[in-house]
Amino acid sequence: MENIKITELFDLTKTMASDYLDSFTYPFEALKGISELIVRLGESLDSSVYEKRGEDVWVAKSAKVAPTAFLGGPCIIGEHTEVRHCAFIRGSALVGNGCVVGNSVELKNVIIFDDVQVPHYNYVGDSILGYHSHMGAGSITSNVKADKTNVVIKSETGSIETGLKKVGAFLGDYAEIGCNSVLNPGTVIGRNSNVYPLSMVRGVVPANSIYKKKGEIVAKNA
Repeated sequence: MENIKITELFDLTKTMASDYLDSFTYPFEALKGISELIVRLGESLDSSVYEKRGEDVWVAKSAKVAPTAFLGGPCIIGEHTEVRHCAFIRGSALVGNGCVVGNSVELKNVIIFDDVQVPHYNYVGDSILGYHSHMGAGSITSNVKADKTNVVIKSETGSIETGLKKVGAFLGDYAEIGCNSVLNPGTVIGRNSNVYPLSMVRGVVPANSIYKKKGEIVAKNA
């Protein structure tokens, strides 16, 4: 399961959660401590760059937050990030620099690296989105199985028990998710990989691949 390790998915220089993530092997291991991480980071932020806008809510002064957006703590909104109208940040959301959190987007218990775009009608929960990844309009992370049992991450080379009932998706750097796709619990999208629109994805998509449909994943041309 080498291809789902944190070091294989993410450039840790592109998030303020770098030291935290570096202490784990697999990304699902980091989900439980996101709230505590945000509070710890928030209390150490430079007050000339960030301002506190509520209980455990820190927003960069260079960020643009629409008046209709809801920011629930704990959360951090990075520099030059845009949070658009009616965005609903439920809490436990670490949003990096240069990101777009779009209209009617909902975030919950997430680490979002720098330059990530979730711009239109997305739900992202219990997930980690790598540097410069992008979720097309209407694409979502499903984070709970229908039978409410613990999530297992499965790939062609084996499976890993997460021990968690709530696990969304992990997008490697530069991953592109097509419009109206559903990433089922425990989905991992490798670096530089694309998912076709209207896809229902389960399991692991290798790096530098194109997910066309179930059973049809092709390598990108060099």
